[in-house]
Amino acid sequence: MATIKGLEAPTEKLNGEDLRICIVHARWNREVIDALLAGALAKLAAAGVKKENIVVESVPGSFELPMACAKVIAGSHIQAASSEADLLGGLTFSPKGPSRTPTPAPGASGAAGTSLAQSGPFDAVIAIGVLIKGSTMHFEYICDAVSHSLMKLQVDSGIPVIFGVLTVLTDEQALERAGIAKGANKGHNHGEDWGNAAVEMGLKCKRWASGNFAA
Repeated sequence: MATIKGLEAPTEKLNGEDLRICIVHARWNREVIDALLAGALAKLAAAGVKKENIVVESVPGSFELPMACAKVIAGSHIQAASSEADLLGGLTFSPKGPSRTPTPAPGASGAAGTSLAQSGPFDAVIAIGVLIKGSTMHFEYICDAVSHSLMKLQVDSGIPVIFGVLTVLTDEQALERAGIAKGANKGHNHGEDWGNAAVEMGLKCKRWASGNFAA
């Protein structure tokens, strides 16, 4: 019997060339994490997201994902504000009068060697983790805490946070959802879905924020 599960492709073609995306991943269950990360990166690239506009950070486990995502979102806004200040030319004053350092051209590198195109706030963040049920309540507590925290973060920040945390009962279920199952049916790599979702939500949130809605 064919499954009804899966992410339907958006009706419009998504062009992510102007998006800046961050992926934060845990390191527990690394074999699965690596496959999911690769799947997400492949779909970001396929949608046109530039390599220099993708930031990848890691944390020890899934419990650390909400804090890390909150910090990278906040940090990207600080980085963007710093780049905007650089465009003013860094006015300085001395007894002889004001002096002005050259204003960098669009796309030029700043003092730290970072392109201005690479320093805007993130348009979306993908949180990737793998939680596999064990013999204690640890699994339930972590799943609940991480799920609620990531949802609250995206609502409070206004930045899409894609929930890329597998919450599975067995190792085999995790492998299937990363597309690397041991049997004949390798399963489907959900990281690909998360990459697509990040581009779609990043673009739509930018459009909605400008008051532009679908007819």
